[in-house]
Amino acid sequence: MCVSRRKVLGSALLAGVATLLPMPVRAASPRVEALLARMTLAEKAGQLSCFNDEIRPVGAVFNPVVDARGSAAMLADIRAGRIGMLFNGYGVAGARRAQEAALSSRLAIPLAFAADVLHGCRTIFPIPLAEAAAFDPDLSRRAARAVARETAAGGLHWTFAPMVDVARDQRWGRVAEGAGEDVLLNRRLAAARVEGFQGPDLTRPDALLATPKHFVGYGAVRGGMEYAAVDMSEAELRETFVPPFVAAFAAGAGATMASFTDFGGVPVSANRRLLTDLLRGDLRFEGVCVSDYDADRELIAHGIAADEADAARLAILAGIDMSMQSGLYARHLPTLVEAGRVPVAAVDQAVRRVLTLKERLGLFDDPFRSMDAKVERRETGSAAVRRMAREVATRSIVLLRNDGDLLPLPRAGKRIALIGPFGADRASLNGPWSFAGDAGDGIDIASGVRAMLADPAALIVEAGSGIAEPLPGGIARAVAAARSADVVLLAIGEGADMSGEGNSRVEITVPAAQQALAEAVAATGTPVMVLLRHGRALALSGAVRAAPVLLATWFLGEQTGPAIADILFGVVEPTGRLPVSFPIASGQQPWSYDRRSTGRPAPDRDPMQPGRSHWRDAPDRALYPFGSGMGYTRFAVSELRVPATVAAGADVPVSVLVRNVGARSGKALVRVDLHDRVASRTRPARQMKAFRWVTLPPGAAARVALRVAGDDLALVGSEGRWQIEPGAFDLWVSAGDGVEVAGTFDVVA
Repeated sequence: MCVSRRKVLGSALLAGVATLLPMPVRAASPRVEALLARMTLAEKAGQLSCFNDEIRPVGAVFNPVVDARGSAAMLADIRAGRIGMLFNGYGVAGARRAQEAALSSRLAIPLAFAADVLHGCRTIFPIPLAEAAAFDPDLSRRAARAVARETAAGGLHWTFAPMVDVARDQRWGRVAEGAGEDVLLNRRLAAARVEGFQGPDLTRPDALLATPKHFVGYGAVRGGMEYAAVDMSEAELRETFVPPFVAAFAAGAGATMASFTDFGGVPVSANRRLLTDLLRGDLRFEGVCVSDYDADRELIAHGIAADEADAARLAILAGIDMSMQSGLYARHLPTLVEAGRVPVAAVDQAVRRVLTLKERLGLFDDPFRSMDAKVERRETGSAAVRRMAREVATRSIVLLRNDGDLLPLPRAGKRIALIGPFGADRASLNGPWSFAGDAGDGIDIASGVRAMLADPAALIVEAGSGIAEPLPGGIARAVAAARSADVVLLAIGEGADMSGEGNSRVEITVPAAQQALAEAVAATGTPVMVLLRHGRALALSGAVRAAPVLLATWFLGEQTGPAIADILFGVVEPTGRLPVSFPIASGQQPWSYDRRSTGRPAPDRDPMQPGRSHWRDAPDRALYPFGSGMGYTRFAVSELRVPATVAAGADVPVSVLVRNVGARSGKALVRVDLHDRVASRTRPARQMKAFRWVTLPPGAAARVALRVAGDDLALVGSEGRWQIEPGAFDLWVSAGDGVEVAGTFDVVA
């Protein structure tokens, strides 16, 4: 059937074309409306202003220092009603002091306290990208709940997390903060993390308000360069970058944060089409939209605001409710309103949202919520939160290669050389954005491995090199250690400051000093097992790429050593799967497994065939694509069942027989990928649409049922509307690397 004759069906997945009509002003509670009626313009501007907490600083510097004022001046501003929220402070004692100051202001409006708690507060969990490798929304939900309990106990109500930016370019440092390159995984984990952070009731003292960020498209910055411009089609925006926000908002997220970036020539902080028409109109989001750090003032550097007052005007009219750190709203909104340049209704609506959020958090009824010193002592670093951190860390590790079944290792009978800058390192365990974590709490790889060995003296530890620089005599000592051992554990990769915000990389490779170490150690002939530490996918080469054993161990946080040891010695089956594709070379970026089909696809049998889609010096494929990973057993799949036809909008039931054909019990990730064979727009070559885990003992089989949601067959058409088009779909069901069955079905009107 030709596309022009197809019947296009409507879908309720998302609204279509953004409206230009003013957003309706929704009434708040009588308490909020009464309070709003009493406020001066200066007090309203104060509620829309948040600042870095200088009363209880955590010590780490996460952003350039702007608008610093000192704790005494900050307390004075709070008493004067000029501050509505503090962020990135920690500790009950300081929170109580600041809240007492707020309650002494004229209207006694309580402060809210927020922080960038991305993967743990004091107890540091694996980075979000690592946790995504578990492919387990329930694990992410439980992890977020554990983090929320510890965080709230330290006097915090609000986290600027989760990051739900789909990340397609591994050169971008903030890949570490999200769930990787796949839309479905981002959607599922966005919802799970919001539910975990917020819990069943936001007024509870252990609830933590979630802030999915960065709205929207930040993951598509040009060249993977931090803070760079973004340009994309309306369809790409709605199909790839909006859906995780939709999932997070549906899960109840009460706030969102705007992106730093220029989007299509208009920075998001001044982009009314995104922050009002799309966010408030199409998505019907009613919570608070906060700017990123100093982003409203940066409108001047972008070249669209003439001065600070103009920047404040553009931001409030675009839809930024709360200005972070710049102080522009506090300084300029009153005069902008008085001069008629900003309608008071726009300010009132933003204040209404902020006060309503504080009411949802229970702060008007209990301003000292989450400020109990006894709870702080009980929950900080508790046994329960550390157990959870270890479980997440173990589930995050991805076994990418195990030639000769060298793993798992025995606890006795082998001499092990642990070589590399991360063997006995604790400074880099936590990775980027570790907030209030203390590196001294972490357990290094050497300690974790030694605790597993029957004879701790069987472990030799040598650094061999620094992270970026060689060590005098380091390689010689490492080579000697390797020659004296039965097996080498090579702990190499990125330092903590090489990933995260502001850490884009042109070459996403192992640093040269460590690569030289790897080559020298491999040349000894002792089997090498690479323990890769990283905050993104890396382009591997030489001895690292050729190592018989390769594990992606990310930045795993406090419980790094025990988690890695659990996997190495077979205490826990490795179940992690890659949430990002490892490229053959850095120059392939941006690259994702669900890239769209081309007119000249390269055949698998000859990917370098002339006139086909590839680079001159590399095929169009990944070294390890999204979803790669293995365990200590193997699975087979057969007997695919899928209906021949499915009504448009109906779910698609899929089932397959999965058999454990190995000698150990294990878990298989059963996954469904689809391709829309003929459509009005080019479609992804394949894209994950459903997944679930199944655990099977050796020799056992089970029929595993999955369901593809009907809406997940939709695409965004030429008019910006979601629609389902009748036609044939290709389908693959897999249960591990290279283990899959294929089928087809037709969608009918």
